[in-house]
Amino acid sequence: MKPIRPSIKDIAAHLNVSVTTVSFVLNGKGPEMRISEEVIQKILGYAREINYRPNQLAQSLRTGKTNVIVFMVEDISNPFFARLARIIEVIAYQKGYKVIFCSNENDDRHTGELLQVFRDQQVTGYIIIPSAGAKKQIKALLQEGVPVILFDRYFPELETNYVVIDNENATYQATKHLIGNGYRKIGFVTIAASQTQMVDRLKGYKKAVKEAKLRSRVLELPFGEDASEGEEHMRKFFEANPDLDAVFFATNYLAQQGLLVMREHFPGKLHAWGIMSFDDNEFFRIHTPSISAVAQPLEEIGSKLMEIMLDLLKNEKKALHQVVLTARLQERDSSQQKDVKSL
Repeated sequence: MKPIRPSIKDIAAHLNVSVTTVSFVLNGKGPEMRISEEVIQKILGYAREINYRPNQLAQSLRTGKTNVIVFMVEDISNPFFARLARIIEVIAYQKGYKVIFCSNENDDRHTGELLQVFRDQQVTGYIIIPSAGAKKQIKALLQEGVPVILFDRYFPELETNYVVIDNENATYQATKHLIGNGYRKIGFVTIAASQTQMVDRLKGYKKAVKEAKLRSRVLELPFGEDASEGEEHMRKFFEANPDLDAVFFATNYLAQQGLLVMREHFPGKLHAWGIMSFDDNEFFRIHTPSISAVAQPLEEIGSKLMEIMLDLLKNEKKALHQVVLTARLQERDSSQQKDVKSL
């Protein structure tokens, strides 16, 4: 038979105090309600003794709060998102919050289904990488007054909190780095998407090659296709542009696919081409050659997201937070001087 969970009524009866007194003490309001230190310690000591745990469901129904934050990304198994999730989890736990991690697969329907589940659970706040068509769903959350922070991308026409990277400038600077190291025929592999981060990365690349009076060579992969299809598109793109001397991949997973295509179909290009990825990956450090990348500041991103979330949760009059952080170029072997690589 399942043991019965002790309640605050049980604590009150055992200690011969009121249920209200127990409730105030367990919620940290003992000093505020002028309950004596002796009574506070007696209640806390007995709660520890019987291993008292509050009924979270009943508490959320009573207060309308669950102290649970949702962290929704495209794919939580992606090393970038997984590392960021860990940073957020640690900060949230220190502040008395729990985090639910989930993947929306950049799919609008999946996003809507997940958000409905979390609405029913009365979660406290949301940190979301939104799918392309999720603007209405995000707007609905905002109208409900729930704290929402968008990350990585946002909807320019929607007034909401967000934390993003200077995608355009970061890509611009990384492309200039390749140009400065002697590369003149630079391909750019990206996703055909209207989301702000992808649009801005393409802008940065085009701006840099235009300034250098070079020709844009862009492969936009269809949104939503699987890895094998993307790899085939890359193979054909490389074949159609045999004079390429460098390739810039707009995401780390595109870079990994591209490296596989090179290894299988163009092995000589791995060391001859300049290679750049947006988003770093531990794998890039140990690859041969090691891969240069635009590295997003994970610790700063995680800290800023939680700083904003805690502010939104604390203050009824919620300020608007729109933060753009600076990425860092991690130079490695794959983007060193072209004349040096050719030796």
